[in-house]
Amino acid sequence: MFIKLPARPAAHARRSRHRYIASVCALACAVSLLAPQAYAQGKPALLGDKAAFIDDLMSQMTVDEKIGQLRLVSIGPDMPAKKLADEIAAGRVGGTFNSVTRADNRPLQDGAMRSRLKIPMFFAYDVIHGHRTTFPIGLGLASSWDLDVVATAMRTAAEEAAADGIDMTFAPMVDISRDPRWGRTSEGFGEDPYLVSRIAEVSVRALQGEQKPIAADRLMASVKHFALYGAVEGGRDYNVVNMDPQRMYNDYLPPYRAAVDAGAGAVMVALNSINGTPATSNVWLLQDLLRREWGFKGLTVSDHGAITELVNHGVARDEAEAAQLSIKAGTDMSMADQVYLSQLPGLLKSGKVAQQDLDNAVREILGAKYDMGLFQDPYVRIGQAVGDPPSVNAESRLHRAAAREVAQQSMVLLENRNATLPLKKAGAIALVGPLADSHIDMLGSWSGAGVDKQTVTLKQGLQDALGTKTELVYARGANITEDKHIVDYLNFLNWDDPEVVQDKRSPQAMIAEAVKAARSADVVVAAVGESRGMSHESSSRTQLTLPENQMALLKALKATGKPLVLVLMNGRPLDLNWARDNASAILETWYTGTEGGHAIADILFGDVNPSGKLPITFPRSVGQIPSYYNHARLGRPFTEGKPGNYTSQYFEEPNGPLYPFGYGLSYTEFSLSGVTMSQPVMKADGRVDATVTVKNTGRRAGATVVQLYIRDVAASVVRPVKELKDFRKVLLQPGEQKEVRFTIDAKALSFYNAKLEHVAEPGEFQVQVGLDSKDVKTASFTLE
Repeated sequence: MFIKLPARPAAHARRSRHRYIASVCALACAVSLLAPQAYAQGKPALLGDKAAFIDDLMSQMTVDEKIGQLRLVSIGPDMPAKKLADEIAAGRVGGTFNSVTRADNRPLQDGAMRSRLKIPMFFAYDVIHGHRTTFPIGLGLASSWDLDVVATAMRTAAEEAAADGIDMTFAPMVDISRDPRWGRTSEGFGEDPYLVSRIAEVSVRALQGEQKPIAADRLMASVKHFALYGAVEGGRDYNVVNMDPQRMYNDYLPPYRAAVDAGAGAVMVALNSINGTPATSNVWLLQDLLRREWGFKGLTVSDHGAITELVNHGVARDEAEAAQLSIKAGTDMSMADQVYLSQLPGLLKSGKVAQQDLDNAVREILGAKYDMGLFQDPYVRIGQAVGDPPSVNAESRLHRAAAREVAQQSMVLLENRNATLPLKKAGAIALVGPLADSHIDMLGSWSGAGVDKQTVTLKQGLQDALGTKTELVYARGANITEDKHIVDYLNFLNWDDPEVVQDKRSPQAMIAEAVKAARSADVVVAAVGESRGMSHESSSRTQLTLPENQMALLKALKATGKPLVLVLMNGRPLDLNWARDNASAILETWYTGTEGGHAIADILFGDVNPSGKLPITFPRSVGQIPSYYNHARLGRPFTEGKPGNYTSQYFEEPNGPLYPFGYGLSYTEFSLSGVTMSQPVMKADGRVDATVTVKNTGRRAGATVVQLYIRDVAASVVRPVKELKDFRKVLLQPGEQKEVRFTIDAKALSFYNAKLEHVAEPGEFQVQVGLDSKDVKTASFTLE
C-alpha cells in the first residue's frame, strides 16, 4: 500500500507524525463535549442479530452518511485538526489508518460518538510482521517452515496493535512472488502456492482469533493484494499483470482463497491491472470470483489512491467515471482519496450508480465494524484513558523473548565449508560491514510501530554473547552504496532524518581499516546486503548483485586469508555466485527484527542450530528470472549432465538455481531413506501413504524439514515438473531417526484443467520426498 507519509519512515518521521496526531486529537476534544460510550443509533436489542441490526441502522442513514462510511482517511498533514473533527462528527469518515496509539484514537472515536447516528470509527494500520515488537520479514517467517512460529509472530503482533487501539491490519500479504526484482518480495512468503496458502490460513486465524465478534486483543485481517500483484511485469511495482486463467487458479489465487476460507474479514484490492482491467474496477475479480465463486462476505478496501488512479490507467475519463466503475465493481471503501465523497452524490442523482450499489458497500463496512465488536463497544480496543501506558514505546511493552525465538527459526544456512560455523567464543573476531551496526535496517520493510533504537544490532548481539571472553574488533568497511542517486532515492522524504547515512571517508580508507581488523582476528564476520529501503514498496531493482563497493570490501577481506563468514541482510534473493565460491560460510538472515542481533549471534555461536529452508529460489543471475522450482514441463527440457544443444537452457552459465527452493543446511547432517508407498493403486475417493525415515547422522541435535512433492506424469494439460503438497519439520537428537508419513488424497492431486474444473485425473503420479526440492527420493502410484 503506497501512502503519502515517507515510504520508509524513520524514527524521527514517526515521532513527528505522532506529535501531529496528538495536536489533532487535542483540538478535537477541545471543540466538543465529552463523548458518551454508547451504541450507534440502532436497537441494542438487535445486537445479537448482525443482519437485523445493520438493516435497522441503514434504514436511519441519509445518503450523505452512507457515502461518509465509504471513506478511509489517512491521518496526517493532509487532514488539518479542525477539518478532521468536523468530518468525523458530521459522519463523513468511516475509518482511519496510521494513527497508532489509544491516546491518538480515543478523541477520534469520541468524534464519531458525537455524530448523529454514533456509528463508530475503525482504526487500521499496516501490521505486517510485528507492531511494537518487530519480527522477521515475511520471507524470514516463511523460511521457518513452521506454522507455530508464524502463528506466534502474528498473534503477538495482533495483541500489541490491539493494545494500541487498532482494529484492522492490512495483512497478511500473500502475493506469490517469482521475480525477486520486485521490491515487495520482502513482504510476502515466497514463490510456492501451497506453502504461502498454509501461512495465509494460519496468519488470518492468529490475527483474528476464533471468536466472533473478534476479541479485544485481536485484529481484523485484510488480506492483500487482491489479486496477482506479485506477478507484475518485469518485477516493476504498480505494473500490469497479464496471465492465463489456468495459471491464476493453479498458482497465484490459492493463497488469497486460503485466507478467505480461513475467515479473513477484509480484502485489500490490488493496484495492478489484470488482463487489461484494473483490480479496483474489475467486476470479474471482485464479484464473480471473490463473492460468487468463493463466497466472501466481508469488506473490500481499495489500495492507497487506487480509485483516482483509474484515470491514469486509462479506463476512466475522469474521477466521476472512476468512482462509478469502482463502486459498481465492488470496491467498498476508498482509501485516501476523495472520489467517493465528491462524485457519488451526483452519480446517484443521475442514475449512473444505483442506490443498491451504495447500500451493498455500506452494508459490508458496517458488517466489518460489527465483526470487530465496535457496535458492542466502540472503545473495545481503545479503553479508558486511565489505562493508557505512560510511554507507548516502553520497553515493558515489547515481547523480546518471542521475537528472539522466532528470529532463530527464520535464518537459512547456505554454505558452511570446513565446519567454519559455529564460531568459537575464543580468540579474536573481526566484525565488518555497513549492516553490522545499523539499528534501522534490522527492522526491515513495513516495520509497523517498531522503534529502530530498540533493535539489537549484530554488533550488540555479538558483544552480548562474547562478554569479555573474546575480542571483537569492529570496522564499518563500506557504505551500503557509493551511488549518490541510489542514496538520494532511499532518503526521499527523509532528508531531515535520513535512513542511509554515508560515512564521509573514502571507500579505500574504510576498506583499509576493515582489512587491518581482519588481519588482527581469527575469523571475519561481514554483514552485507541491502538497506531495508532497497527491499521495499517502489524499490524494484534491475540487478540482484551486491553494490560494487560492498563487493570490493569482500574481495579485500578474502585476500587476507582469514575465514570469511557472510551474514546477509536483504529482502530478496541475491546473486551470490562470488560469495558461494569464496566465503567460508553464508548465513541468510533476511531482516530479523527487534531481537535480530541476539538471534544471529545464537546461530553463529551454535547456541541454536539453524533449521531454516528457502521459501524462494535463488537464481544464478538476473537473466535466469523467472526461476521458480515448480515450472511447467517442456517438450525439450534441459537435463543436467547432458549436452544442452536444442534444449530449453541458457548457454553462458550453468543451468538450474544457485540455491533451490526448500534448501537449507544445518550444523548436523541428515539422511533420508527411500520412499515406501502403502499401496500401488489409489481409488478416486481413497488415500495412499508415502513413508520415509529421516535420521540425524551428525553429532548434535537439529531440525530439518521433510518435503513432499508430487508430479503428475501425464495429464490433460501441461503440468508442473513437481509441486509441494506437504511438509514436516522434525527435531532429532544425534543418531535418532523418525518415520515421517504423508497421507495423499484426491485433493493433493487436483488442479484446474482447461475448463477451470478442479479435478484429479486418473493416471500415474510420482512421489518425491526430499530435504529440498532438488535432491529427492522417488516412488509412484496410480490413481484409478
